[in-house]
Amino acid sequence: MPALTPGRRPRAARGGRAPAGALTGITDVAYRPSLSAPIGMDVLDTAELRARGRRRSLDLAAPQRPGFHHLIHVPPEGTALPHTVDFSDHVIEPGGWLWIRPGQVHQYARGSGAAGDEPPADCVLVIWQPGFVPAEPPYERDPLVPSGPHAEAVGIALRHLTHEYADLAAIPLDAHIEALRMLLSVLLMRLAHARPAAPPSARPEGPFRRFEAAVERDFARTHRVADYAAALGYSPRTLTRATRAATGRSAKTFLDDRILLEARRLLVHTEAPASEIARRLGFGDPGDFSKFFRARDGRTPLAFRAAARGTTPAPARGTTPAPAGGTASAPVRGTASAPVGGHAHGPRARRGPAPPR
Repeated sequence: MPALTPGRRPRAARGGRAPAGALTGITDVAYRPSLSAPIGMDVLDTAELRARGRRRSLDLAAPQRPGFHHLIHVPPEGTALPHTVDFSDHVIEPGGWLWIRPGQVHQYARGSGAAGDEPPADCVLVIWQPGFVPAEPPYERDPLVPSGPHAEAVGIALRHLTHEYADLAAIPLDAHIEALRMLLSVLLMRLAHARPAAPPSARPEGPFRRFEAAVERDFARTHRVADYAAALGYSPRTLTRATRAATGRSAKTFLDDRILLEARRLLVHTEAPASEIARRLGFGDPGDFSKFFRARDGRTPLAFRAAARGTTPAPARGTTPAPAGGTASAPVRGTASAPVGGHAHGPRARRGPAPPR
């Protein structure tokens, strides 16, 4: 299908860290396999996670954006694990699972482990590159705690996967990798069926899945549902029905929420000015970005940044700070405030489909 050219994200330097001078604060983490198992997936315990973090100079309690799938499991006899994913605080209860998708920003709670800034020693992680298995996660993004027969089946699937992963030399490498693909697919299928069934439109081949993937790829290119509908071969009404069935939101709200999420990420985790964030998100005028953000968050971008960081925003350009008990002055004579013109959906010149990146 035709695709839209996406906005560019900061490129990760070697080791998964953003290069100096880039929009830093979120560490982009590339998949790097174990030297003993270059197979496209790994099963880790917390000790190995910590060791990899030290080798790559990664602070596990700092925001990171992995380029691979990240499935966290706390065993039934383990300790509840606090975890943050894109400004949502979760607790993975004993027996629970949390699936983090490529591109999501997540971090372990600082102080949740015995070392004070590391995850507890009893969690298991399964990581894999996109495309290693065809399975897609359900749209539901909260932690899952299987119960009854589902819990037993999921536990068996994990034990089988872990055994096969450790038994690297028993069979030829190609057969070993194929076995891991199948076993990981079984684990993901069991987890998917431990939740209520998704509506047909939310399944991987449905219009919502295709729309979700296109939004993730192109939200910085166009902010119009009609452009996605045209590229995907659906009507805007079809996308809205499918998105509402899967998420309870309209297609436009779903798209706007994704843009807003990226704006919040950049405001909290980088020092980029609002004008640069506006440009990166596809707004032709910083005023359009401010209007968009305020309409959905209730605050200006800089007020949101200050509140999230617990700081006081600097006075607006062209004003003087407010004296104690007083109010800030009006803009200094001779400095005109730019009108909030244009469209909150981005520049009209960026509507049509373009080649994929």
